Amino acid sequence: MNRSIFRLLLLALTAGLGWMVYDRLQETRAPATQRAKGGPKPVPVESAPVRTGPIELRRTFSGTLEATAEFIVAPKVSGQVKQIAVDLADPVNRNQVVARLDDAEYQQAIAQAEADRAVEQANLTEAESALTIARRDLDRIQRLQGRGVSSESDLDAAKMEELARRAGVEVARAQVARADAALQSARIRSDYTRVEAGWNGGNEQRIVAERYVDEGETVSANTPLLRIVELDPVTGVIFVTEKDYAYLKPEQPALLRTDAYPGEDFPAEIARIAPVFQQGSRQARVELRVENPEQRLKPGLFVRVTVTLASIDDATLIPEVALTRRDDRDGIFLLADGGDTVRWLPVAVGIRQGETVQALGEGISGRVVTLGQQLLEDGSQVLLPGASE
Repeated sequence: MNRSIFRLLLLALTAGLGWMVYDRLQETRAPATQRAKGGPKPVPVESAPVRTGPIELRRTFSGTLEATAEFIVAPKVSGQVKQIAVDLADPVNRNQVVARLDDAEYQQAIAQAEADRAVEQANLTEAESALTIARRDLDRIQRLQGRGVSSESDLDAAKMEELARRAGVEVARAQVARADAALQSARIRSDYTRVEAGWNGGNEQRIVAERYVDEGETVSANTPLLRIVELDPVTGVIFVTEKDYAYLKPEQPALLRTDAYPGEDFPAEIARIAPVFQQGSRQARVELRVENPEQRLKPGLFVRVTVTLASIDDATLIPEVALTRRDDRDGIFLLADGGDTVRWLPVAVGIRQGETVQALGEGISGRVVTLGQQLLEDGSQVLLPGASE
């Protein structure tokens, strides 16, 4: 019996609460005319004016700094490192000698090439002398034949000898040329022991970023000795998604910040935009040019890059808190002329900047409800304790 009484009391209490909720919903949804005749009480709300002014679409991207250009110094020949003329963070001028290799073997190769060249030159002199004698003999035989003293066979033999000596001279000259080339090659290889930092383009001076070897080490050809980078300007690298890609264009200004210099902005501009997206991340690489005359920014720093993607000078602006969704549509509640009722107006949302948004649509003017709109419908009566400006 007690359980039955308890169940009846619980059922009555549930029915009473349900009726109260239903009655409240009916008051909220009642038309304005019904409320005016003693219906539901006005809903307290707050409002703000609809403004017209400028607004910007900004995005902040995370990225890193890279050297605009870098040059790896490496010898063209093998040898023992005799001297490294620069060290980490030292400035380097274009075509400056930054390292030297032991050139004793290369000097010996030059001496050997010079000796070989002297031998070939002597052979050429000998061949030219033999050619001179052969030409004299040919002239003598030709004069004797003219007087009927020499035979045809003697003349043929003299001609053959002259041709052979002429060929010998040509061979000797070729051998001298070959010796000259070998000597020049030996000198060039010796010059390669003087390792220069000869980059193309960019500034006349760069900075040593890394040093890979020490004096006394033996290196082979093309072994990296130093990495030299250009620090003015530097390149900022960010990656953007498809959503923001269409807004970007070369020479577009940007602002760069880094934790190394808190609160300080560095101007930059977009230099290059990749024409393809990376398959793994579905993002495109964007490079920015950042002037760095004092060389305070260093490659490898983490940076945040803010880019203004779009801007409108005379946009219709409302507080973001005024946006309300009804039937899966964005909209706002505008105060009627008398200020005691509201009307529902669907809008499209444009640019968002902080707590302000751009509202797109017709008839957006006056004041917009910013607090209490969850209890409103089109035509609802409202009570304004005070309008916020």
